[in-house]
Amino acid sequence: MKKNLKLIIILSLILVGLGGRAYADQANSIVSLGADLSQSQKDQILEELSAEDSLIIEVTNEEEHKYLGAYIDSNKIGSQALSNAKLVLTEEGSGLNINVSENISYITEDMFRNALVTAGIKDADVWVTAPFKVTGTGALTGILKSYESLTGQTLSEDIKDISNQELVLTYDLSKDNKTDQVTNFMNALKVDFGKNMPETKAEAKTLILSLAEEYNVKLSDKQADQLADLFMKMKNADIDWNKLADTAIEYTNKAAEFLKSDQGQSFLQSLKEFLVGIIDWISEFFQK
Repeated sequence: MKKNLKLIIILSLILVGLGGRAYADQANSIVSLGADLSQSQKDQILEELSAEDSLIIEVTNEEEHKYLGAYIDSNKIGSQALSNAKLVLTEEGSGLNINVSENISYITEDMFRNALVTAGIKDADVWVTAPFKVTGTGALTGILKSYESLTGQTLSEDIKDISNQELVLTYDLSKDNKTDQVTNFMNALKVDFGKNMPETKAEAKTLILSLAEEYNVKLSDKQADQLADLFMKMKNADIDWNKLADTAIEYTNKAAEFLKSDQGQSFLQSLKEFLVGIIDWISEFFQK
C-alpha cells in the first residue's frame, strides 16, 4: 500500500512537470462536432476540449463526402461524421499549433498543418479528437467550416478541394515514407513552385520527381501524376504563393533552428537535468 502511494505521488509529479500545453481558453474559439455522435459523446468531447466559452457547430457525413469523396474510398470516409476539432484564432505571427489525440489514427499533425497552410490559415491553435478510434479525415472539413464561421470569410470551393486533396495525398505518401520526409518534401514543392511556376503538368511532374529524389521520398508514377494535378490546381487557384512559400520555409526550418538556438540548447539541458533529477529522486525515495 505504501509503495502504491509512493508511485502515485511520483506519477503525479512527473505529469505536472511534463504536462502538455493547456487548452486555450479564449472567446475567439469554435468547436466542430461530428453530427452523428450521441449526446453523451458530444458532452464528452466538449468537456475534453474545454469548450465552455466556444461556439459550437456540427459537421455532417454528407459534407465529409463532398470534400473527400473524390480522393478517398467511400468506405474509408464511412457513413457517420465522428471527428471533432477545436479552433482558436491567435495573434498574427503565432503560427499553427496542431494537437491530435491518440484516437485519430489516420491524419497526423503535420498533415493537418500542411493542408491548413494551403487554405491560408496561418495563426491558430487546433485540437482534433474523437471519443474512440477514427480516421480523422472529416476533421479538416470541420476546421475549415469553423474558420469561415469565426472570421466571416468564405473560403473558395477550389481552396477547400485542394486542401482536402493535399491532406489525402500527404497521408498516402506517408505509408511508404517517414512523415517528416514527406512534410519537408511537400514544403519544398511549395517553395519551388512559388519561385519557378511550371507552365504544364509535364513540367510540374518533372519538378516533383526531381525533388522526390533529392528528399529521398519514394514516389510511384501514379502519385507523381496526382501531385502534378494538385499543384496545377493550386497554380490556377487564388493562392498567395509568396506567403505560401514563406510559411513552408518557416515550418521546414522551425524545429532545426530552435534546437540550434541558445534557447533550444538551454531547453534541452534543462530537460536533461530535470529527468536526471527525477530518476535520482525516485531511486532515493524507494531506498527509504
